[in-house]
Amino acid sequence: MSKTIDLSRSVYELVTEYPELADIMADLGFAEVKKPAMLNSVGKLMTLPRGAKMKHIPMGTVVATLMEHGFTLSGDMPAQAAAGAPEAEAAPAAAPKPHPAPTVASKAQSAPTAAPKPHPTPVPVPKPHPAPVSPEEAAAAEARTQQLKEYLRRLGAGESLESVRADFAGKFQNVEASEIMKAEQDLMKEGTPLQDVQKLCDIHSALFHGATREEQIANAEAEVLASLRRARAQKASVAQQAAETQRPIPVPQPAAQNPAAAPQPAAQNPVIQNKNERAAALAAVPGHPLNTLKKENEVLAGLLAKANDCLDAHQDPGDLLGRIRELSVHYAKKGDLLYPLLKVNYNISGPSDVMWTVDDEIRKELGSLNAESNRDAAWEERLRAVLKRAEEMIYKENNILFPICAVNFSETEWMSIYRDSKDYADCLGVTKERWDEAEEQAPAAAFSGQEGEIVMPGGHMNVSQLTALLNTIPMEITFVDADNINRFFNEGAKIFKRPAMALDREVFSCHPPKIEPMVRAIIEDFRSGLRDSVPIWMEKNGRTVFVNYMAVRDKEHHYLGTLEVVQDMEFAKEHFA
Repeated sequence: MSKTIDLSRSVYELVTEYPELADIMADLGFAEVKKPAMLNSVGKLMTLPRGAKMKHIPMGTVVATLMEHGFTLSGDMPAQAAAGAPEAEAAPAAAPKPHPAPTVASKAQSAPTAAPKPHPTPVPVPKPHPAPVSPEEAAAAEARTQQLKEYLRRLGAGESLESVRADFAGKFQNVEASEIMKAEQDLMKEGTPLQDVQKLCDIHSALFHGATREEQIANAEAEVLASLRRARAQKASVAQQAAETQRPIPVPQPAAQNPAAAPQPAAQNPVIQNKNERAAALAAVPGHPLNTLKKENEVLAGLLAKANDCLDAHQDPGDLLGRIRELSVHYAKKGDLLYPLLKVNYNISGPSDVMWTVDDEIRKELGSLNAESNRDAAWEERLRAVLKRAEEMIYKENNILFPICAVNFSETEWMSIYRDSKDYADCLGVTKERWDEAEEQAPAAAFSGQEGEIVMPGGHMNVSQLTALLNTIPMEITFVDADNINRFFNEGAKIFKRPAMALDREVFSCHPPKIEPMVRAIIEDFRSGLRDSVPIWMEKNGRTVFVNYMAVRDKEHHYLGTLEVVQDMEFAKEHFA
């Protein structure tokens, strides 16, 4: 089977499809490809030709090595690859063609005649129709980009982080994350080494936290990439941002000679304000999912502060650690209800790619620390680190995740999230409130099903699938309707035989006279609402058996019938023995 490398695809895509490519690239000098954080962030932006140019690795060497390992190359190809000359690395790459030629040679021959673009777009995306942008708005946006690039250059030149952070945080407290991404992309196009991209973590931290806090946000570069994808995906406001990313960037001037480079105040960045205002408005609605999640974060922030105070006083946090671990429920709601909806319905994968992993790491570390009895200095250091990560996550949620959800999710989706969140336990002392609007509106059908399918609130299946599913459940299942008629037995070997001819008969006819009164009493208790279940443990043929009779009711608690399930419990005895 042939292995084809399309040079227009990202390094991340290629390594995901051909894992062996990581070792090949590392041997060539692309050491960053072996670092998951870099592969999952910069790797999604970088192509092989661009990476070779930035690392000063002759593209001809890259091509020859890949061919030696059995790869066939296609896609846009820099001219220097055919000649294999290192000095050709400075030559401009060919402009992308609508239909790439299939061979390396033909692509290389056509490359020198193509007109170079001053700033080619690194990730091909559909170009939306740009919203009207005034010259003043364009100039302000360009000035902000140039100023951000200047901060990154100052870090790269060796200026202290504290100096840059103080200047940066004082002027850019409300900048949109995609602006940081744009500045970082421009620097990469201009030849900034890949390793310098990692300094973006510190800039990102200053951006979101301001001058008074000095945390670093883990995996920040991946979140910035997610922010850029989000910006491109949004409808009206994002069309403007996407258009701005296509404009040629003028040669930067020193700030003293370029008064227009002064960063604009937050009031001139309506996209951010709209997101935060929308999130704040939703969080103010009693019972709304954002209302509950933000309240949980407020309580959690207080607990984290108390735990840090204990550590500062050299005291054991004690029960505080157990209460903090309730964040697992908070994280589970994000993981089940928010992340997948953003990724599947809106193609916003940043939170699920980055935050979800951090959630799991925080949860796991807290559990590990709680289980340890030797709480020495090393234990305290680990606890401080994970408490800091939990604090960072609160900030990410309030300033990145919740605003993203607020401007994307429809009211119907929020109501679905509200209903689904009822299945989760209360946590961190926050009790779920009633969202009146959601309660008063009937749930919309989540799906319509296909012809021949049975549509239920929890999904849809055809009869064959439903039959196989019921037969696969390791229990004997019997359903008796509200008229006391046997309506269903699942198939398979049974401890208590269920002949098919018993279907559509009154259930009492299937029991011996001495048992019938008990069966009648159970069903009448179910019908009257006196009881909801009757569990019975017994020995049958030398084996422990569990029989459970349960009342079946609709959402209005009307009695629909009785369910009997029978399960051989010997496996449980053996497990616990």
